[in-house]
Amino acid sequence: MEKRAKNKRVTIHDIARSIGVAPSTVSKALNDLPSASAKIKALVDAKARELNYKHNSNAANLRRGSSRTVGVIVPRVNVALFSDAISGIEECCFENDHRLIICQSDESYEKEVKAVDTLLKQNVDCILISLSRETKSTHHLREITNHYVHLVQFDRVDPSFQSHMVVNDNIRASYNAVKHLVEQGYRRIALLGGPEYLPVYKERKDGYLQAIKEAELEIPYYYLTDNAVKTDLAMSRVTELLKAKNRPDAFFAVSDYAALGALKAARSLGLNIPDDVGIVGFSNEIFTEVTTPALSSVMQWGKEIGIAAVDIYFSHILRSKSPAKKQDFITRTIDSTLIIRESSTRIPAH
Repeated sequence: MEKRAKNKRVTIHDIARSIGVAPSTVSKALNDLPSASAKIKALVDAKARELNYKHNSNAANLRRGSSRTVGVIVPRVNVALFSDAISGIEECCFENDHRLIICQSDESYEKEVKAVDTLLKQNVDCILISLSRETKSTHHLREITNHYVHLVQFDRVDPSFQSHMVVNDNIRASYNAVKHLVEQGYRRIALLGGPEYLPVYKERKDGYLQAIKEAELEIPYYYLTDNAVKTDLAMSRVTELLKAKNRPDAFFAVSDYAALGALKAARSLGLNIPDDVGIVGFSNEIFTEVTTPALSSVMQWGKEIGIAAVDIYFSHILRSKSPAKKQDFITRTIDSTLIIRESSTRIPAH
Protein backbone atom coordinates (compact mmCIF):
# COMPACT_ATOMS: atom_id res chain seq x y z
CA MET A 1 0.00 0.00 0.00
CA GLU A 2 1.22 3.50 -0.88
CA LYS A 3 2.40 5.42 2.15
CA ARG A 4 1.12 8.93 2.77
CA ALA A 5 3.60 11.77 3.02
CA LYS A 6 4.35 12.64 6.61
CA ASN A 7 2.26 15.54 8.06
CA LYS A 8 0.04 15.61 4.96
CA ARG A 9 -3.68 16.07 5.59
CA VAL A 10 -5.75 12.88 5.10
CA THR A 11 -8.12 13.13 2.10
CA ILE A 12 -10.98 11.04 0.76
CA HIS A 13 -8.48 9.68 -1.81
CA ASP A 14 -6.42 8.19 1.05
CA ILE A 15 -9.51 6.50 2.47
CA ALA A 16 -10.55 5.27 -1.01
CA ARG A 17 -7.11 3.72 -1.66
CA SER A 18 -7.10 2.08 1.79
CA ILE A 19 -10.38 0.24 1.28
CA GLY A 20 -10.23 -0.19 -2.49
CA VAL A 21 -13.20 1.92 -3.61
CA ALA A 22 -13.63 5.04 -5.71
CA PRO A 23 -13.26 8.51 -4.06
CA SER A 24 -16.83 9.32 -5.14
CA THR A 25 -18.06 6.33 -3.11
CA VAL A 26 -16.21 7.62 -0.04
CA SER A 27 -17.70 11.08 -0.57
CA LYS A 28 -21.24 9.66 -0.74
CA ALA A 29 -20.66 7.64 2.43
CA LEU A 30 -19.20 10.59 4.36
CA ASN A 31 -22.13 12.78 3.32
CA ASP A 32 -24.58 10.02 4.34
CA LEU A 33 -26.19 9.84 0.90
CA PRO A 34 -28.78 7.09 0.34
CA SER A 35 -26.86 5.81 -2.72
CA ALA A 36 -24.13 4.52 -0.37
CA SER A 37 -24.94 1.21 1.35
CA ALA A 38 -24.87 0.80 5.13
CA LYS A 39 -21.93 -1.60 4.78
CA ILE A 40 -19.87 0.94 2.78
CA LYS A 41 -20.78 3.73 5.23
CA ALA A 42 -19.60 1.63 8.16
CA LEU A 43 -16.38 0.70 6.34
CA VAL A 44 -15.63 4.31 5.38
CA ASP A 45 -16.46 5.58 8.86
CA ALA A 46 -14.11 3.06 10.48
CA LYS A 47 -11.25 3.84 8.09
CA ALA A 48 -11.81 7.62 8.49
CA ARG A 49 -11.49 7.28 12.28
CA GLU A 50 -8.43 5.06 11.92
CA LEU A 51 -6.68 7.59 9.66
CA ASN A 52 -7.88 10.55 11.78
CA TYR A 53 -9.66 12.07 8.79
CA LYS A 54 -11.23 15.53 9.22
CA HIS A 55 -14.03 16.51 6.87
CA ASN A 56 -13.06 19.48 4.65
CA SER A 57 -16.12 21.63 5.25
CA ASN A 58 -14.76 24.45 3.06
CA ALA A 59 -14.59 22.20 0.01
CA ALA A 60 -18.01 20.71 0.71
CA ASN A 61 -19.55 24.13 1.23
CA LEU A 62 -17.93 25.41 -1.93
CA ARG A 63 -19.65 22.64 -3.87
CA ARG A 64 -22.96 23.69 -2.30
CA GLY A 65 -22.34 27.33 -3.26
CA SER A 66 -22.35 28.41 0.39
CA SER A 67 -19.62 28.64 3.04
CA ARG A 68 -22.11 28.52 5.94
CA THR A 69 -19.97 31.26 7.46
CA VAL A 70 -20.92 34.68 8.81
CA GLY A 71 -18.39 37.48 9.33
CA VAL A 72 -18.76 40.27 11.87
CA ILE A 73 -16.75 43.50 12.10
CA VAL A 74 -16.92 45.64 15.24
CA PRO A 75 -14.94 48.72 16.35
CA ARG A 76 -13.75 47.06 19.59
CA VAL A 77 -14.43 43.62 21.02
CA ASN A 78 -13.88 44.80 24.61
CA VAL A 79 -16.72 47.35 24.58
CA ALA A 80 -19.85 46.08 26.35
CA LEU A 81 -22.22 46.65 23.44
CA PHE A 82 -20.04 44.85 20.90
CA SER A 83 -18.96 41.96 23.13
CA ASP A 84 -22.64 41.37 23.99
CA ALA A 85 -23.59 41.65 20.30
CA ILE A 86 -20.92 39.07 19.35
CA SER A 87 -22.26 36.76 22.06
CA GLY A 88 -25.76 36.93 20.55
CA ILE A 89 -24.46 36.47 17.01
CA GLU A 90 -22.34 33.45 17.98
CA GLU A 91 -25.28 31.86 19.77
CA CYS A 92 -27.48 32.14 16.67
CA CYS A 93 -24.72 30.94 14.34
CA PHE A 94 -24.24 27.83 16.50
CA GLU A 95 -27.98 27.12 16.49
CA ASN A 96 -28.03 27.44 12.69
CA ASP A 97 -24.89 25.35 12.10
CA HIS A 98 -22.84 28.30 10.80
CA ARG A 99 -19.30 29.35 11.60
CA LEU A 100 -18.49 32.88 12.77
CA ILE A 101 -15.38 34.92 11.92
CA ILE A 102 -14.84 37.98 14.14
CA CYS A 103 -12.83 41.03 13.06
CA GLN A 104 -12.00 44.22 15.00
CA SER A 105 -11.44 47.55 13.24
CA ASP A 106 -10.00 49.23 16.35
CA GLU A 107 -11.90 52.38 15.31
CA SER A 108 -9.77 52.55 12.13
CA TYR A 109 -11.29 52.94 8.66
CA GLU A 110 -8.18 51.38 7.11
CA LYS A 111 -8.45 48.29 9.34
CA GLU A 112 -12.17 48.09 8.62
CA VAL A 113 -11.53 48.01 4.86
CA LYS A 114 -8.91 45.27 5.36
CA ALA A 115 -11.33 43.30 7.51
CA VAL A 116 -13.94 43.43 4.73
CA ASP A 117 -11.33 42.19 2.24
CA THR A 118 -10.32 39.36 4.59
CA LEU A 119 -13.92 38.21 5.03
CA LEU A 120 -14.59 38.34 1.28
CA LYS A 121 -11.51 36.17 0.71
CA GLN A 122 -12.91 33.73 3.28
CA ASN A 123 -16.05 33.44 1.11
CA VAL A 124 -18.42 34.37 3.92
CA ASP A 125 -22.11 34.38 3.05
CA CYS A 126 -22.99 37.45 5.09
CA ILE A 127 -21.13 40.33 6.76
CA LEU A 128 -22.49 42.09 9.85
CA ILE A 129 -20.75 45.41 10.46
CA SER A 130 -20.76 48.25 12.98
CA LEU A 131 -18.78 51.14 11.51
CA SER A 132 -15.60 52.57 12.99
CA ARG A 133 -15.42 56.11 14.31
CA GLU A 134 -13.23 57.07 11.32
CA THR A 135 -15.56 55.72 8.64
CA LYS A 136 -16.89 58.37 6.25
CA SER A 137 -16.94 56.33 3.02
CA THR A 138 -19.22 53.50 1.89
CA HIS A 139 -16.91 52.22 -0.85
CA HIS A 140 -16.01 49.08 1.10
CA LEU A 141 -19.70 48.40 1.81
CA ARG A 142 -20.33 48.51 -1.93
CA GLU A 143 -17.51 46.01 -2.39
CA ILE A 144 -19.45 43.60 -0.18
CA THR A 145 -22.62 43.71 -2.26
CA ASN A 146 -20.63 43.81 -5.52
CA HIS A 147 -19.37 40.36 -4.52
CA TYR A 148 -22.97 39.27 -3.91
CA VAL A 149 -22.35 38.88 -0.20
CA HIS A 150 -25.23 39.87 2.06
CA LEU A 151 -24.75 42.88 4.36
CA VAL A 152 -26.36 43.88 7.65
CA GLN A 153 -25.27 47.10 9.36
CA PHE A 154 -25.88 47.39 13.10
CA ASP A 155 -25.59 50.08 15.80
CA ARG A 156 -23.20 52.44 13.97
CA VAL A 157 -24.71 52.51 10.51
CA ASP A 158 -24.61 54.69 7.41
CA PRO A 159 -28.23 55.09 6.21
CA SER A 160 -27.00 56.56 2.90
CA PHE A 161 -25.95 53.04 1.90
CA GLN A 162 -28.99 50.85 1.39
CA SER A 163 -28.79 47.62 3.36
CA HIS A 164 -30.46 45.75 6.18
CA MET A 165 -29.94 47.59 9.47
CA VAL A 166 -30.40 47.12 13.21
CA VAL A 167 -30.27 50.37 15.17
CA ASN A 168 -30.80 51.74 18.66
CA ASP A 169 -33.52 54.22 19.51
CA ASN A 170 -30.79 56.83 20.05
CA ILE A 171 -32.99 59.93 19.91
CA ARG A 172 -35.55 58.65 22.42
CA ALA A 173 -32.88 57.20 24.72
CA SER A 174 -30.92 60.46 24.81
CA TYR A 175 -34.09 62.49 25.28
CA ASN A 176 -35.04 60.34 28.30
CA ALA A 177 -31.54 60.69 29.80
CA VAL A 178 -31.61 64.50 29.58
CA LYS A 179 -35.22 64.66 30.75
CA HIS A 180 -34.14 62.69 33.83
CA LEU A 181 -31.46 65.31 34.55
CA VAL A 182 -34.06 68.07 34.21
CA GLU A 183 -36.39 66.25 36.60
CA GLN A 184 -33.54 66.05 39.10
CA GLY A 185 -33.29 69.84 39.11
CA TYR A 186 -30.34 70.38 36.76
CA ARG A 187 -30.70 73.43 34.52
CA ARG A 188 -27.30 73.99 32.86
CA ILE A 189 -26.82 70.67 31.07
CA ALA A 190 -23.84 70.33 28.72
CA LEU A 191 -23.35 67.76 25.95
CA LEU A 192 -20.24 65.63 25.47
CA GLY A 193 -20.94 64.49 21.92
CA GLY A 194 -19.26 62.55 19.14
CA PRO A 195 -18.44 63.17 15.47
CA GLU A 196 -21.69 64.11 13.75
CA TYR A 197 -20.83 62.38 10.47
CA LEU A 198 -21.74 59.17 12.33
CA PRO A 199 -25.56 59.11 12.60
CA VAL A 200 -25.42 57.37 15.99
CA TYR A 201 -23.85 60.48 17.57
CA LYS A 202 -25.97 62.97 15.64
CA GLU A 203 -29.11 61.17 16.84
CA ARG A 204 -27.95 61.30 20.46
CA LYS A 205 -27.32 65.03 20.08
CA ASP A 206 -30.79 65.45 18.54
CA GLY A 207 -32.35 63.70 21.55
CA TYR A 208 -30.42 66.01 23.89
CA LEU A 209 -31.56 69.11 22.00
CA GLN A 210 -35.16 67.90 21.96
CA ALA A 211 -35.21 67.54 25.76
CA ILE A 212 -33.47 70.91 26.27
CA LYS A 213 -36.01 72.65 24.02
CA GLU A 214 -38.97 70.97 25.72
CA ALA A 215 -37.67 72.09 29.14
CA GLU A 216 -37.23 75.66 27.78
CA LEU A 217 -33.64 75.83 28.98
CA GLU A 218 -31.20 78.44 27.68
CA ILE A 219 -27.97 76.64 26.81
CA PRO A 220 -24.84 78.53 25.67
CA TYR A 221 -23.37 77.30 22.40
CA TYR A 222 -20.10 76.35 24.14
CA TYR A 223 -21.96 73.77 26.24
CA LEU A 224 -22.07 71.58 23.12
CA THR A 225 -18.90 69.61 22.36
CA ASP A 226 -18.98 67.42 19.25
CA ASN A 227 -15.89 65.25 19.57
CA ALA A 228 -15.36 64.14 23.16
CA VAL A 229 -16.11 60.41 23.24
CA LYS A 230 -12.74 59.46 24.75
CA THR A 231 -12.00 59.78 28.46
CA ASP A 232 -8.97 62.09 28.17
CA LEU A 233 -10.65 64.46 25.69
CA ALA A 234 -13.80 64.61 27.80
CA MET A 235 -11.82 65.21 30.98
CA SER A 236 -9.94 68.12 29.40
CA ARG A 237 -13.11 69.69 28.00
CA VAL A 238 -15.12 69.27 31.22
CA THR A 239 -12.30 70.81 33.25
CA GLU A 240 -12.47 73.90 31.01
CA LEU A 241 -16.25 74.13 31.32
CA LEU A 242 -16.27 73.67 35.10
CA LYS A 243 -13.72 76.48 35.51
CA ALA A 244 -15.88 78.85 33.45
CA LYS A 245 -17.96 81.57 35.14
CA ASN A 246 -21.28 80.10 34.00
CA ARG A 247 -20.33 76.49 34.53
CA PRO A 248 -22.64 73.55 33.71
CA ASP A 249 -24.34 71.73 36.56
CA ALA A 250 -24.75 68.51 34.58
CA PHE A 251 -23.31 66.57 31.64
CA PHE A 252 -24.95 64.19 29.21
CA ALA A 253 -22.24 62.12 27.52
CA VAL A 254 -22.80 60.06 24.36
CA SER A 255 -20.36 57.44 25.66
CA ASP A 256 -19.54 56.10 29.12
CA TYR A 257 -15.86 56.79 28.50
CA ALA A 258 -16.71 60.49 28.13
CA ALA A 259 -18.88 60.27 31.26
CA LEU A 260 -15.89 58.79 33.10
CA GLY A 261 -13.81 61.77 31.94
CA ALA A 262 -16.47 64.14 33.31
CA LEU A 263 -16.48 62.27 36.62
CA LYS A 264 -12.68 62.50 36.93
CA ALA A 265 -12.68 66.22 36.05
CA ALA A 266 -15.39 67.11 38.56
CA ARG A 267 -13.71 65.17 41.35
CA SER A 268 -10.30 66.70 40.59
CA LEU A 269 -11.88 70.14 41.11
CA GLY A 270 -13.36 69.10 44.45
CA LEU A 271 -16.96 69.16 43.23
CA ASN A 272 -19.58 66.86 44.72
CA ILE A 273 -21.42 64.44 42.45
CA PRO A 274 -24.41 64.58 42.16
CA ASP A 275 -25.01 67.71 44.30
CA ASP A 276 -22.76 70.07 42.34
CA VAL A 277 -22.61 68.16 39.07
CA GLY A 278 -24.84 65.44 37.58
CA ILE A 279 -23.58 62.98 34.97
CA VAL A 280 -25.30 60.50 32.64
CA GLY A 281 -23.41 58.36 30.12
CA PHE A 282 -24.35 55.99 27.31
CA SER A 283 -23.78 52.21 26.83
CA ASN A 284 -23.70 50.96 30.43
CA GLU A 285 -20.10 49.75 30.33
CA ILE A 286 -19.08 47.39 33.14
CA PHE A 287 -17.12 50.10 34.97
CA THR A 288 -20.20 52.34 35.40
CA GLU A 289 -21.33 50.23 38.36
CA VAL A 290 -18.02 50.42 40.22
CA THR A 291 -17.09 54.10 39.93
CA THR A 292 -17.58 56.38 42.94
CA PRO A 293 -20.30 57.41 42.66
CA ALA A 294 -21.76 54.84 40.25
CA LEU A 295 -22.56 56.34 36.85
CA SER A 296 -26.07 56.59 35.44
CA SER A 297 -26.10 55.34 31.86
CA VAL A 298 -28.25 54.31 28.94
CA MET A 299 -28.30 50.53 28.68
CA GLN A 300 -28.07 49.27 25.10
CA TRP A 301 -29.21 45.68 24.81
CA GLY A 302 -26.18 44.50 22.86
CA LYS A 303 -27.01 40.83 22.80
CA GLU A 304 -30.50 41.56 21.44
CA ILE A 305 -28.95 43.83 18.80
CA GLY A 306 -26.59 41.05 17.71
CA ILE A 307 -29.36 38.48 17.64
CA ALA A 308 -31.61 40.82 15.63
CA ALA A 309 -28.81 41.49 13.11
CA VAL A 310 -27.93 37.86 12.41
CA ASP A 311 -31.61 36.84 12.55
CA ILE A 312 -32.21 39.08 9.52
CA TYR A 313 -29.82 36.78 7.69
CA PHE A 314 -31.19 33.47 8.97
CA SER A 315 -34.91 34.34 9.00
CA HIS A 316 -35.24 36.76 6.11
CA ILE A 317 -32.33 36.64 3.66
CA LEU A 318 -31.96 32.86 3.48
CA ARG A 319 -35.71 32.40 3.08
CA SER A 320 -36.09 35.05 0.39
CA LYS A 321 -33.15 33.66 -1.65
CA SER A 322 -32.87 37.03 -3.43
CA PRO A 323 -29.45 38.29 -4.60
CA ALA A 324 -27.63 40.67 -2.22
CA LYS A 325 -28.36 43.62 -4.51
CA LYS A 326 -32.09 42.93 -4.85
CA GLN A 327 -33.26 42.59 -1.27
CA ASP A 328 -36.24 44.28 0.33
CA PHE A 329 -34.23 45.90 3.07
CA ILE A 330 -35.30 45.63 6.71
CA THR A 331 -34.58 48.09 9.52
CA ARG A 332 -35.12 46.94 13.10
CA THR A 333 -34.97 49.26 16.10
CA ILE A 334 -33.99 47.98 19.54
CA ASP A 335 -35.17 49.99 22.56
CA SER A 336 -32.66 51.14 25.18
CA THR A 337 -33.15 51.53 28.94
CA LEU A 338 -31.98 54.33 31.23
CA ILE A 339 -30.17 52.92 34.28
CA ILE A 340 -30.34 55.54 37.04
CA ARG A 341 -27.51 55.47 39.60
CA GLU A 342 -25.96 57.89 42.11
CA SER A 343 -24.21 60.21 39.63
CA SER A 344 -27.49 61.86 38.60
CA THR A 345 -29.78 61.30 41.60
CA ARG A 346 -30.30 64.54 43.52
CA ILE A 347 -33.88 63.76 44.52
CA PRO A 348 -34.29 60.33 46.12
CA ALA A 349 -37.20 58.22 44.91
CA HIS A 350 -40.09 57.93 47.39
